[in-house]
Amino acid sequence: MAENNGVRARVQRFGSYLSGMIMPNIGAFIAWGIITALFIPDGWLPNKQLAELVGPMITYLLPLLIGFTGGRIVYDIRGGVVGATATMGVIVGAEIPMFLGAMVMGPLGGYLIKKVDQLFLDKIRSGFEMLYNNFSAGILAALLAIAASLGIGPVVESLNQILATGVEAIIGAGLIPLANIIIEPAKILFLNNAINHGILSPIGIEQATETGKSILFLLEANPGPGLGILLAFTVFGKGMSKSSAPGAALIHFIGGIHEIYFPYVLMKPALVLAAIGGGISGVFTLTLFDAGLRAPASPGSIIAVLAMTEKGSYVGVILSVIIATAVSFLIAAIILKTSKAEEADLTSAAGKMEEMKGKKSSVAGTFANSEKEEEQTFKKSNENVDKIIFACDAGMGSSAMGASLLKNKFKKEDIDIAVTNKAINDIPEDADIVITHKDLTTRAKDKMPEAEHISVENFLNSPAYDDLVNRFK
Repeated sequence: MAENNGVRARVQRFGSYLSGMIMPNIGAFIAWGIITALFIPDGWLPNKQLAELVGPMITYLLPLLIGFTGGRIVYDIRGGVVGATATMGVIVGAEIPMFLGAMVMGPLGGYLIKKVDQLFLDKIRSGFEMLYNNFSAGILAALLAIAASLGIGPVVESLNQILATGVEAIIGAGLIPLANIIIEPAKILFLNNAINHGILSPIGIEQATETGKSILFLLEANPGPGLGILLAFTVFGKGMSKSSAPGAALIHFIGGIHEIYFPYVLMKPALVLAAIGGGISGVFTLTLFDAGLRAPASPGSIIAVLAMTEKGSYVGVILSVIIATAVSFLIAAIILKTSKAEEADLTSAAGKMEEMKGKKSSVAGTFANSEKEEEQTFKKSNENVDKIIFACDAGMGSSAMGASLLKNKFKKEDIDIAVTNKAINDIPEDADIVITHKDLTTRAKDKMPEAEHISVENFLNSPAYDDLVNRFK
């Protein structure tokens, strides 16, 4: 059992790393999807001049952003610059968009320049630091770009073509709906990022480049299976699960935060059958209508899904969500109605979810008791506080919710202090107060030891927010 947990944790970390390269750049992917949907010859507003943006964006911009982000994760801006330059090598050395190549060369460039600095930086004489910094990065980046163009690019292109051929064969054989037998349980276990961001999205983007759409973007992002489960709890649930399910359904379907339904499944593991059934039926509907999206839908909100839907695919995409919801609801309703076991505690299930995830969930606080006291380090004097940062792993889910809540409280009291959210690795140097979940506070302190740190149990309902309002009012 411990060995299995170790394997799962390693896969989770790998998936989290891949996600860390893709997620910060989703806005650029969506921009490419919008431009493609509007201006290509069969788009909504065909425009030959603006359609010329499509090719360079997918060939150069998106892979370079991934390469830069991958290098930056490893070794900050310096790693990002070398990683992006190395990525240019695989772009030139291949004839297809190099997303997988960027995921290799970006981190590799960051890692190698980090090792070079560890070897030589301490040996550089005073006054020669800038000369060393510029030329060491430039020489290494040039060597990597050359090597990538001549050797790595063709290898990655061949690997990419093998993967793409395999996926196309599965789609051609009509077996793609069966992928949800793996994907839906993987979502509950937080093992989906390695599959979704590592393979499906890059191949899906290449398919979309050739055909204008890809079904792969909806294998994981379809909100129907989770919505059906939450609606079943709304009708047939008991106690806290019944009362909380409508709000959770809204966050899931409109907000696109799918992990909010995971604790409900963990309370009754048989409900994974409802998720699988909904997922299979949704993908099967997409194949019947030959429907797909132009670009990744992230987060998995119905708004993002419809925004990225290909012009001729709206009927198929909308039906896939409706049918997935209906099938998932029916299976979940049968399980809930026929289950004789007492309902497990939702808060405990949320805790189990976090244990399986291996880190704090962005929505588990929705079910948590917020009566525990928050931990806090030294306080800065009020006149020295100009910026408050909420930090979480990705800087998107839970931290964005907390920042929005505190910002609204400050606005009502006319408190003029900047409040924003960041990934924990991107906390700015001018942060005065850093607010994190208690499980992440140690990492935040290591990153910014001179800031005031506030540790909370629940980003969505913390008494620390009212304390801050009273403090600065």
